[in-house]
Amino acid sequence: MKRLLSFLIIVALVAFAGYKGGVWWLADQRLAEARTGLSEFGVLERGSIGSSLDGRVRLKQSRWQDFRLTQALELGLAELDAGSPLALLTTLANPESLPASWSLTIEQASMALEPTMFRNWLTEGAEEEAASAPLVALACAPDPRQQLGSGDLTRMGIDAITGDLLLSQTGDGLRIELNTAAIGSMEIDWPGARIRLSSTGISLENSPSVASITLRDAGLMRRLSTYCSRETGLTLNEWGVAAAVALERGLDARGYKGSDQLLALYRQWITEGGELEFTADPRSDTLGIPVRSGSESDEAWQVSYNGAQVPGVYLTEALPVAQNVAPEALEPIVPPEDPDVVQWYVEPVDSANIWLGRKVRVTLSNDNQVEGKLVSVGERELEVSRTVAGGEVAYPMLIRAITQLEVWRRGRAD
Repeated sequence: MKRLLSFLIIVALVAFAGYKGGVWWLADQRLAEARTGLSEFGVLERGSIGSSLDGRVRLKQSRWQDFRLTQALELGLAELDAGSPLALLTTLANPESLPASWSLTIEQASMALEPTMFRNWLTEGAEEEAASAPLVALACAPDPRQQLGSGDLTRMGIDAITGDLLLSQTGDGLRIELNTAAIGSMEIDWPGARIRLSSTGISLENSPSVASITLRDAGLMRRLSTYCSRETGLTLNEWGVAAAVALERGLDARGYKGSDQLLALYRQWITEGGELEFTADPRSDTLGIPVRSGSESDEAWQVSYNGAQVPGVYLTEALPVAQNVAPEALEPIVPPEDPDVVQWYVEPVDSANIWLGRKVRVTLSNDNQVEGKLVSVGERELEVSRTVAGGEVAYPMLIRAITQLEVWRRGRAD
């Protein structure tokens, strides 16, 4: 009996060690393949690998550095639960045999923010892209063409985005939960949808059912709208109206007219935030928002705001409206210079770099003016700092949006 017990203990220890070693080796192989496949887009650092006897494998302190971004995504813990040890080993050996039910949990994910998050080579074609009418245009600077960016978030006091992700696959469908401390949360329930793994990558089997999505902003939109309205010199109401007008123009360019309720809901969300629940169909060009082609249809989008159903939200077919680009402003007349007088003098924008550290006044194409100290000049942007609440804040402005640059200096003799 004692020998049998000893034999069973040895077998159990060997099986345990074999399972742990097998999981580690298979996980390392799959991650090496993923690292090779993703090498064109970034660098994946797997961190440490661990596992448990209930069918879970976890990565600790892994990291993803996308070549397009200046900051890396740090993952404190990533855990795959296959449901059983056999299902885990089978999945790691052959990813195509992913079980019917599994879950992926990511905890303590974080990415630091800085004023410029995208690499310079990504912004080379920004001017051409800006020519098309965007659907979401949130101006947060004196020049309305300068849209919300990571620099605005850092000035709002959001220096990093941290959160957790849960992706759960069952026989009934797919559920995704994303929770962050700074920008709110999102929940997606998609009946019938299924994620597939294969040798060519990850694919998603669409479902004939629509997905139910819930967004909660955690107070971000009120904070953002207050900040942006202040930076643009508009009231909160005027800023919200301008954003809704931008959405309307974007829809016009795509051949749609938004209902009054749709525009009002959008304006309410970007200024007040809250909880937004709606259905979405990824197979549709309009993500499931009904498109009416005639007055006989009364179909409306299933959407609720802060728990109350919002009626009359839909799109109407229309002819696309071409967006006319406003002509560049004429060059201003340069006044004669008086060497005995200190005043504003107009200077060519392309010579701005010689006035670094000087007091300047910049006039933008929308007639807004920014006055402050010129702190930097780049190929596409220049920055003017202004004193705010006892400190200095630098505001970047696109050089192509500047119609006049003035320098506070003494005149020169002819």
